[in-house]
Amino acid sequence: MNNHSHNNHIPSDKAHDHASSDKHHHEHDHQQENSCSQSSCCSQDKTETLATLSSGSTRLTWQVFGMDCPSCAKKVETAVSQVAGVEHAKILFATEKLVVDTKETQDIAPRIEQAVKKAGYSLSSGANATPAAKPSVKQQRLKEYGPPVIMATLILLSWLLELFSPTYGRIAFTITTIIGLIPIGLQTIRLTRSGTPFAIETLMSISAIGALFIGATEEAAMVLMLFMIGELLESYAANRARQGVSALMALLPEEAVRLSKDGTREIVAAASLIPGDIIEIAPGTRLPVDAELQAASASFDESALTGESIPVERLRGEKVAAGSLAVDSVMQLKVLSEPGNNAIDRILTLIEEAEERRAPIERFIDRFSRYYTPAIMLFALLVVIVPPLMFAQPWETWIYRGLTLLLIGCPCALVISTPAAITSALAAATRRGALIKGGAALEQLGTISQIAFDKTGTLTEGKPMVTDIIPVNEMTEAQLLGLSAAVESGSHHPLAQAIIRKTEENGITYAQAENRRAIAGVGVQGNVDNETILISSPSKLTQNELSAEQQQQITQLEEQGKTVVVTLKSNQVIGLLALRDTLRADAKQALAALKQIGVNGVMLTGDNPRAAAAIAHELNIEYEASLLPEDKVTAVITLNKEQPTAMVGDGINDAPAMKSSTIGIAMGGGTDVALETADAALTHNRLIGLTDMIVLSRATRKIIRQNITIALGLKAIFLVTSLIGLTGLWLAVLADSGATALVTANSLRLLRKRKEETEG
Repeated sequence: MNNHSHNNHIPSDKAHDHASSDKHHHEHDHQQENSCSQSSCCSQDKTETLATLSSGSTRLTWQVFGMDCPSCAKKVETAVSQVAGVEHAKILFATEKLVVDTKETQDIAPRIEQAVKKAGYSLSSGANATPAAKPSVKQQRLKEYGPPVIMATLILLSWLLELFSPTYGRIAFTITTIIGLIPIGLQTIRLTRSGTPFAIETLMSISAIGALFIGATEEAAMVLMLFMIGELLESYAANRARQGVSALMALLPEEAVRLSKDGTREIVAAASLIPGDIIEIAPGTRLPVDAELQAASASFDESALTGESIPVERLRGEKVAAGSLAVDSVMQLKVLSEPGNNAIDRILTLIEEAEERRAPIERFIDRFSRYYTPAIMLFALLVVIVPPLMFAQPWETWIYRGLTLLLIGCPCALVISTPAAITSALAAATRRGALIKGGAALEQLGTISQIAFDKTGTLTEGKPMVTDIIPVNEMTEAQLLGLSAAVESGSHHPLAQAIIRKTEENGITYAQAENRRAIAGVGVQGNVDNETILISSPSKLTQNELSAEQQQQITQLEEQGKTVVVTLKSNQVIGLLALRDTLRADAKQALAALKQIGVNGVMLTGDNPRAAAAIAHELNIEYEASLLPEDKVTAVITLNKEQPTAMVGDGINDAPAMKSSTIGIAMGGGTDVALETADAALTHNRLIGLTDMIVLSRATRKIIRQNITIALGLKAIFLVTSLIGLTGLWLAVLADSGATALVTANSLRLLRKRKEETEG
């Protein structure tokens, strides 16, 4: 067995309960667990960038309404950042939250709210947030679809009027342009005052006003309508990308049935439940909290969390995550999670934190767009004034072309090209039971060409079973199991639990050994009927204690991939127990699928070389054995130097190796720590998900390149055609809106693709 991984399941006060295949390794693992914990803390400090406050700072949060796209979020951030006393402002677009750090506690909240209101958005604080605070679906649809519909109607009426009277038609188009310009112009003024002078609204306002002055009234009106349609498309893309998060938030019921000590039932707010409360769940309802099952067994549909469509059977005492759907019967559960800290809340927090980890290309484009828009405005100005002043060209012609360039220069399609693809990919990954923490991790996944696997709990189930019972010296199998279970009783170590399980399955009764204690560097010992019983790893026994026949048996068992423990009574060997962990059902399939996409696998384990070789041979994978946790770090660093390497593990002991790799991936079925430590996690615990993640990442990188090509390519074409007078204002804005629509539609392909099609 992989000694390193065993400690994932061992409480610290029982870390030495069992001698595994190398007690020396086991002790180091326990020491390493502390260092891993520290590493995890460091990791949490790194990942929880939003949760780290400078000394004396206070965190304020609001729910923001009215943001249609990531550029809206940037406008709100800019407006709030300019408020005196604000240290840091961040919009979490996926959950529509504004997070502000400040050292001021008086009067700053109203000033922040006023700044957001001036920027054209509304918000409510967490304490005061009510359902009424958020606009209704009807109000939202009216706000989104109303302006373009009204504008299109007015343009149609103006066009019909122009057919009968060109003069009145021109006047009608002018009035239509002014009506369409009012909300955009007001937003331009608000954004300029709040610190965003070079927004798309500014470009649209300048172009529309300029077009009116040179008499291009029809095009001015058309430009505004096309802009409104483009905004609608961006809003649609953002809402589609946020649907996964919204669906996740909607999983938690607001009320629950709580049982009092006298057995009476009362309906209470889910937010009021605390650890220890007993709740009752009916079939067809979801758990509002993480809870422990009190019934003997029950089935739960966990597909919303893990992507696994088949209901999962849970036994008494097992933890069931919030958001799981009760399937077959009324059941009682004991609340485990604190308010606001259940499985759904933690995933939402991770999604929020993921927005801090933007992909390098996304950060580059964001910086690029800050200089790009002012540069385009300056270039458009030069196009307007240079030809008339220096070459005596007509002013009207070059003003028109300059205004056209302004619209072509709008960076909307370019800015949205990356976040639209990344948000769609992250949402698609979540649907498939994979949690990827942000664009940076998603981009790194696409570069992976090698994966290092922990063995126990990752390639295997982490639940060893007793496979061979070999009694010695007239000892029966029942006696050997009974004495071994007596000493192992009370231990939480996987090997100990396997021995106890086998004993109970065989109907063998046993009493817990007296004076039970762990012997450092040897094993675990106890007294049964005044006889000393010791369970030890074979490597910790002298050659004299094991006969040649027993040594040969141990070698044969280890070559079969099994871990062997020796039971001694009064220093005499009374039997051997061989245990083996079972491979995950999809381990072979997953490794084969990874090879098909050019990703090699290597197993890193603390197990003995013979057992490791047997497992590696069965999986057709390279391996390194007898590794301490610190050795795994060294191995991963070496692999990473050769080619980009991901590390897949199942718990906190794997944290150092994960952090040493290009990207760390956790098997999410185990611990919350795994989710917190790693850059990505397989929440459904299926290894085949690794292939899906990498293929999805590669497809995302491909689509981002396509999006950037579309955005810049169309701009380059229309830049040339506008300068030479082949295209006008309405085609320019159509090119911009068209590019935005194209990159949005291209990004949404990631949501629609099936797993096997993703790379196509």
